[in-house]
Amino acid sequence: MPGAVIIGAGPGIGRSVARRFAREGLPIALVARTGETAQATADAVVPFGVRVVPLTADSADETALRAALDTAADELGPPDVVVYNAAAIQPDAPGELPLRGHLNAWAVNVIGALTAAAHVAPTMARRANGSFIITGGMPEPKPQYVSLSLGKAGVRTLVKLLDMEYGPSGVHVATVTVAGPVAPGTAFDPDDIAEHYWRLHAQARPQWQQEVLYSGLDVSHGRSDSWAKA
Repeated sequence: MPGAVIIGAGPGIGRSVARRFAREGLPIALVARTGETAQATADAVVPFGVRVVPLTADSADETALRAALDTAADELGPPDVVVYNAAAIQPDAPGELPLRGHLNAWAVNVIGALTAAAHVAPTMARRANGSFIITGGMPEPKPQYVSLSLGKAGVRTLVKLLDMEYGPSGVHVATVTVAGPVAPGTAFDPDDIAEHYWRLHAQARPQWQQEVLYSGLDVSHGRSDSWAKA
């Protein structure tokens, strides 16, 4: 069975998404910045009885990220779904963060997702099947989180661009936009959020959505007419 790759497989959304896909019997490749994080998430997935491959790569390191994706494909075969969940989350007001800090945040929040998509989506397109889902956020920009607001706005645009490029060939590109701080036992419980990644992946093509807005109390399904699939 084709597997799932989770990039940014930390203890919050990444772990919950990995467990949600494992519940469906998919083997899982986990990519995290440290081996300890990847292994901790792998340990949380093992009880579901699927094969788990923990991998280490910094999502801002193009060579390392591509190598990890190649290893995942070698171990499990070309993935059926890739989830990009890596993010640089930090408070910074306008003018606080130096240029290098903004570039580093942009590399994680946006360019890593672009690198991953460019690496896996062409194969998905050739077989006319697959999902590439990015964790979004900040539906409204906040001046106390400038780099994150810019990054999540970039994610929205990236999803639209990737959909234009690969959607016609059968690749479902989408984002789950999380509009609040993620924590177990709250309105933004990662297990609840993870359900929407699976739902997006499982959608039939005529029902494809490009964005789910998770607001905690309710879930809005954003899709402009220009994003809809026939």
